[in-house]
Amino acid sequence: MVIGRICQSFDLFVFGLGCVLAFPEVFFPFASHMDGVFYSFVLFALAFVARPLGSMFFVVLQRQFGIAAKLTIALFLLGMATAGTAFLPGYSTLGWAAIAALSVLRFVQGFALGGSWNGLASLAALKAPKDKRGWYAMLPQLADPIGFILAAALFAYIWAALTPQEFIEWGWRYPFFAAFAINIVSLFASLRMVVAPRYAEQLKERDLEPTSMRQLMREQGRNVGLGTFAPLASYALFHLVTIFALSWALLYTQQSVTSFLLVQVVGAFVAMPCMIISGKVANRFGRRTTLGVGGVLIAVYSGWTALLLSGGVVNSYLFVIVGYALLGFTHAQAAGAVSANFPPEFRYSGAMITSDFGWLIGAGFAPLVALSLAIYAGVPYVGLYLLTGAVGTLAALWFSRQSGLPND
Repeated sequence: MVIGRICQSFDLFVFGLGCVLAFPEVFFPFASHMDGVFYSFVLFALAFVARPLGSMFFVVLQRQFGIAAKLTIALFLLGMATAGTAFLPGYSTLGWAAIAALSVLRFVQGFALGGSWNGLASLAALKAPKDKRGWYAMLPQLADPIGFILAAALFAYIWAALTPQEFIEWGWRYPFFAAFAINIVSLFASLRMVVAPRYAEQLKERDLEPTSMRQLMREQGRNVGLGTFAPLASYALFHLVTIFALSWALLYTQQSVTSFLLVQVVGAFVAMPCMIISGKVANRFGRRTTLGVGGVLIAVYSGWTALLLSGGVVNSYLFVIVGYALLGFTHAQAAGAVSANFPPEFRYSGAMITSDFGWLIGAGFAPLVALSLAIYAGVPYVGLYLLTGAVGTLAALWFSRQSGLPND
C-alpha cells in the first residue's frame, strides 16, 4: 500500500520539480524564465483535471473486468506517459509539437493516476479498531513526504553534479527514467496484493466495491462536497511548500537550487514525525478534531507568509520547515476525514472521487495561483490564498459536525 503511494508521489514531484528546473528552458525557450514557469505550471495542473475523469472511467472498467485489469492498464499508462516525457524532444527540435506532446502526456499521467486507486487505504481504515483509526489513516500518507524526499534528493544530486547546460540538455531526464522503473515495481506490488483471494473477499465483505458515480452523487452529494473541502488547507499547503517555494527561491532570491532542495528534504523529514504525532492525537480526540486543529494552525501560519517569503534566506527556510511540520500534522488525517463521511457501501467510490476533487481544487492550481498572486498582487496575497483553504477546511468540518457525521 505504501510502496504504491510512494511511486505516485515520486511521479508527481518529479514532474513538479521539472516544471521549475527544466521545462522553462526545454519547452518554452521563447519566453522569459518567469513566463516559462507559468506555462509549465499550467501543464502541471492538467493531471489534476484529468484525474477525476480517469477515476470515473476506470470505475466502469473495474466493474466490468475486475480490479487487477484496472490497475494493470492504469499503471501501464502511467509508466508509458512518464517514459514518454523522459524521451520527449524539446522545443528546439519539435517546436510547438513538443509542447502539445508534453500536454498530452501530462493529461494521460493524471488520467492513469485516477485509475490507480485500489481501495487499500479505505480497507485498512475499516479494519482498524475504532481507537486506532487515526493511526491507520496516517500510515498511507507517509508515502507523500517519502516520495518528495526521493525526487528532491535526486534532482539536487543531478543539479550539483552537472553544469547548467548539461542539466538542460539531458540531465533532467534521469528522474523520469527512475520514475518509470519505480512504476514497474509499483505495478507488481499492487497486483500482488489485490489479486490475493483474501483481499477480494474483504472488499466484498466490507462493501468496498465501486458504485456508479450517478448513484454516488444522487445519494451522497452532500458528503462528496464535505469530503472535497475538508482537506483543502492541507492540499493547498502541500504544493506551496514544495513546488511554489522552489519557484519563488529560483526566480526571486539568490539561493542555491541544491541548498534549497536539501532544505526541502529536511522539511519532508520533519513532516514525518509530525504525521506520527497526528495519528496518535487522532486516536485520542478523533480525526475531524485533529484536522480542525491543523486547519486553525494553517490559518495562523498564513498570516506569516508575507514575512517569511519576503525576509531573507533564514526566513524562507523557516517558511519551508514550519510549513512541512503543519503539512505533516494535517495531511496525515486528510484521507481519513474524507473516508469517514461515507457509509461503507459508498466508501470506495466516495473516498476516491472526493480525493480527486480535493486535489483539483486545493492543490492542482496552487503553484500557478500562488506565483501569480505573489508577482502581480503581492506576497501577502499568497497568505490570503492559503487562508481561504483553511477556512474551507474549517467550514466543511463544522458542517460535518452539524450533520452528526462520525469524528473517529
